[in-house]
Amino acid sequence: MHPSAVTGKRPPLSPQQGWLSDGRQVLHFNPVRYSRYSQALELTSGELIPGQAPLLKCRKEITREEAIKLWAEKRKAGWQVCPPQWTPPPALLPR
Repeated sequence: MHPSAVTGKRPPLSPQQGWLSDGRQVLHFNPVRYSRYSQALELTSGELIPGQAPLLKCRKEITREEAIKLWAEKRKAGWQVCPPQWTPPPALLPR
């Protein structure tokens, strides 16, 4: 394993599921397509409401490059990796 893979400095070669939160808002990155020519993730955003189920606000498909950029921006803004906050809904597209 490459040392940067351990420190998380480089994105994985294939898309992986991930969760980020700022304590109130949550983003769920979920791979839906991955091939040599097509790499896409489903991005679901939600809001944590104390004592209630999370409010899911938006779900869309983004490219791997968009996902990497958004992940980096949110981490730089202080968002933290978090455990799953809800059971993901079925994917937008058939796998």
